Amino acid sequence: MKLDLYTLGVFYMVYSFLGWVGETVVATVRGGRFTNRGVAAGPFCFVYGVAAVLMAVGFADLRGRPVYLFFACMLVATVTEWVTAKLLERLHRRKWWDYSHKKFNLNGYVCLQYSVLWGALGAGSVLWGDDLLLKLCALIPGWLLHPAVWVVLAVAVLDQVSSAILVGQYAARHPYLEQLNQKLEQRSDSLRSRIALYVERRIQHAYPEAAKPRAAAAQGEEAPLSAADLLWLFVIGALVGDFTETIFCRVTAGVWMSRSSLVWGPFSVVWGLALALATVLLRQNRDKSDRYLFAFGTVMGGVYEYVCSAVTELLFGTVFWDYSKFKFNLGGRINLLYCFFWGIAAVVWMRYGYPLVIRLMTKLRSRVRPWMTVALAVFMTVNMVTSALALARYDARTSGTAPASRVDLLLDEHFDNARMERIYPNAKKVQKTG
Repeated sequence: MKLDLYTLGVFYMVYSFLGWVGETVVATVRGGRFTNRGVAAGPFCFVYGVAAVLMAVGFADLRGRPVYLFFACMLVATVTEWVTAKLLERLHRRKWWDYSHKKFNLNGYVCLQYSVLWGALGAGSVLWGDDLLLKLCALIPGWLLHPAVWVVLAVAVLDQVSSAILVGQYAARHPYLEQLNQKLEQRSDSLRSRIALYVERRIQHAYPEAAKPRAAAAQGEEAPLSAADLLWLFVIGALVGDFTETIFCRVTAGVWMSRSSLVWGPFSVVWGLALALATVLLRQNRDKSDRYLFAFGTVMGGVYEYVCSAVTELLFGTVFWDYSKFKFNLGGRINLLYCFFWGIAAVVWMRYGYPLVIRLMTKLRSRVRPWMTVALAVFMTVNMVTSALALARYDARTSGTAPASRVDLLLDEHFDNARMERIYPNAKKVQKTG
């Protein structure tokens, strides 16, 4: 059996459960009483599932190189934990865990001790755990596995969304927790009240850092970015990235070529997501040194580009860039030189690009009507969905698969091989085995 949506869904849930078991056992032993370490209502720590899926998708080709595999898993798990901690703090205005008392920590979010542990556990999952789960999946008939995965994932999404809402309410009202508890108990016949009370009490026990009173906001602190701000930053980053790569190819290779990720318009989704994510994670740390920003961009950019390469190959059967001819490359997906470029991009963006864009957005905000943002969101969504369908059909068509529906016929008509190869000139089809 091979990796696909259903097996990855199994990986996500199983490793989320195993992560919850490990965290709960450790917290229970240390605290002397049972401590449920999950934020969701169910017995899951979904950050473990995310990391496991990223490792399964990205590092299967490193199984014959265990040392590289260990460090790759260590890096991805560390970045996943750091990003998760940072996003939780941005969303709820408080830290959920703090490793400041441990040696070799970064912002209190990650530390070397646990990074080494994550590397060992991640390598073990890729070398042995994933194979075991694939064998177990092969024993389950498709008619049972497929709907079961959809149902479980749907429940998991609902669990995460509802828990996130309740945790957000908890974060906002925590200073008055006792009063809230009394009100909730008075309305104990409400299922929502019962769940909210359960989650809030659990947070106190499992995440003492999150239960600490929130410090008052510093004067002049930047307001959080809205969803509309992030959308515009994503689009601007996608345009800037496409323009930058196009000029770079012209200067280095002497040719003009499309560097777009989408079938309509000059948009690089990889760059757009990278700049939006870097903005969310680094905007409060702009006072850090250039070396800090460069190191952050180098490491995060390398991990991000590697995962993007592996995920797109899995989804579309195509490699969109190949650095095998570069020195110090890892699987042809990343190389040291371009990782340094990511570091430089982080410094330039946070020092010059982001302040300039924010000033322009502030001046233009009064002129941008809500319907414009909605229209842009709809266009980008349709663009990305159409591009994904066109790429999937291109992969199937070049593998000799005949059109099976009207959608396939429509894609064949409007996005034939010549057009797809013009949009994605560096794309190389991966030879599938088995």
